[in-house]
Amino acid sequence: MASEELYKKLSYPRAYRQTRLDVAQWVMDRPETFTELLDYCFQKDEEISYRATWILEFVCLADFKYLLPHLDVFFNNLPNIYKDQAVRPLAKICEKLMVAYYKKKDPAIINAIQQKHKETITECCFDWMITDQKVACKVYSMLALYYLGTEIDWIHPELKIIIEEHIHEGSAAYKSRGKYTLEQIKKFNTK
Repeated sequence: MASEELYKKLSYPRAYRQTRLDVAQWVMDRPETFTELLDYCFQKDEEISYRATWILEFVCLADFKYLLPHLDVFFNNLPNIYKDQAVRPLAKICEKLMVAYYKKKDPAIINAIQQKHKETITECCFDWMITDQKVACKVYSMLALYYLGTEIDWIHPELKIIIEEHIHEGSAAYKSRGKYTLEQIKKFNTK
């Protein structure tokens, strides 16, 4: 049964990259298991849920076609995730979705993403920017918000304030992405 098999695969003892890639490939080879993977991502069993988000990240980075039919489930549950291990891959998925939507102009993603999804990404990314999250989550949120701000005019001024407030105390990664994002905002607003 796929259910038991997926649960076993998500219960791996070590989080090696290759192990995660192998499980992601297993899911892609069995697309019928994707709904179950998504369910595991949002379960209260934190160990299984954050491991499932790691696999979800790899699956989505390989091809968003698996996630697109399930965007409502993904975005309805996204604001409820707070565990660092799960927030980081979900923030990366949001970033990559916005890059595909605004920069790459992927028709499948443009047709699937609705205004309510953009609102959820905006809300979650701003929450992640101002709460005690790991740097990677904040870095992914910056780029997602930058792209959303090319459509929604109030986002860039708010994002700029947050970055400028925290850039001096931030890590090297935060400073680098923050500087890049501020430059992009400036370029966009001088067009």
